[in-house]
Amino acid sequence: MLKAGRGAEAPPFLVMDVIAAANARASALPPGAPGILRMEVGQPSTGAPRGAAEAAIRALQAGAPMGYTEAFGLRSLRERISRHYADKYGAAIAPGRIAVTVGASGAFPLAFLAAFDPGDRIAMAAPFYPPYANILTALGMQPVLLQCDASTRFQPSLAMLEALDPRPDGLIVASPCNPAGTMLSPEELQAVARWCHANGVRLISDEIYHGLSYGMAESTAAGFSDSAVVINSFSKYFSMTGWRIGWMVLPEDLLRPVECLAQNMFISAPHVAQVAAEAAFDCIEELEANKAAYGRNRAALLEGLPAAGFDRLAEADGAFYLWADIGHLSNDSVGFAARMLAEAGIAATPGVDFDRARGHRFLRFSYCGAEAAMAEAPARLRDWLRRG
Repeated sequence: MLKAGRGAEAPPFLVMDVIAAANARASALPPGAPGILRMEVGQPSTGAPRGAAEAAIRALQAGAPMGYTEAFGLRSLRERISRHYADKYGAAIAPGRIAVTVGASGAFPLAFLAAFDPGDRIAMAAPFYPPYANILTALGMQPVLLQCDASTRFQPSLAMLEALDPRPDGLIVASPCNPAGTMLSPEELQAVARWCHANGVRLISDEIYHGLSYGMAESTAAGFSDSAVVINSFSKYFSMTGWRIGWMVLPEDLLRPVECLAQNMFISAPHVAQVAAEAAFDCIEELEANKAAYGRNRAALLEGLPAAGFDRLAEADGAFYLWADIGHLSNDSVGFAARMLAEAGIAATPGVDFDRARGHRFLRFSYCGAEAAMAEAPARLRDWLRRG
């Protein structure tokens, strides 16, 4: 019998299974039946901004070869990202410290392989974005879960970090975070970044939901620490999920290691996607209109879900998720989500995808879908719970 590698043991990313189930359910609906309300995936219902798509079209029509770029991406895009840090955060980030990646998903293994060794311990808040732990485990590294809840706003605290013995080799933070949508204040992020630097803990800051916050100021770890790795993406605020384009801000000591890994693992991010991404920075009016729509969805659900029976929600500072404690309704989030899809026609993600120990009593609702669907969801959920 042939041997399977460590990576074959990686657990599934359950939201992808929910997507498949919702697609199957939608295709089986009879004509005229109410459609499936898609609240399971963090994918904006809007596509790439018009200016980004038009830039890609122009480049293709010009007959450009669209071949490999440098492993770290087009120089013009890296310069534009550098300018973004200066404009948005007042942070001076040299273009040479920026690596364009195949989405944020392509950035995580590069960062983990460059910064850590097999057996290293990397801390993160639970609940967490599942691929953090799944990629680390596949690479032979050990996730260290910090049990966060509403009392810590689902974010790690300095007290939690100080209590770790031994110190971890790394820490992953996400602000705004997935699935809870909570944020670290600039002061909190600065304190965490400085603690990591002082204690020899490599900080990985996931900032892919920047641009999507509602009231709390956004800050970047790159502005507080020269040793932190910052990961961002064009998928969320820029609505470019399928273009598979992201970036990293790297510390000097990881530049060449990450470059060599990227050359071998990915060669480069898609050339045409890089062209579109650079143009996306000039589409702020359209992108802010998208954000305003998410804000209306958020407001409608924060009002409507409690009235429907989902009244235990995390503070939704940013991103486009609501993390709902359903412990008063069910202790089986997988079964509850399956019934909700089958009986109410609403797809949401079971909490066990994000917290293996406590997620059986949570659901994640995404609100980046169409406004009409988000407006309909509370009434449909209320009626379903009453029938049940």
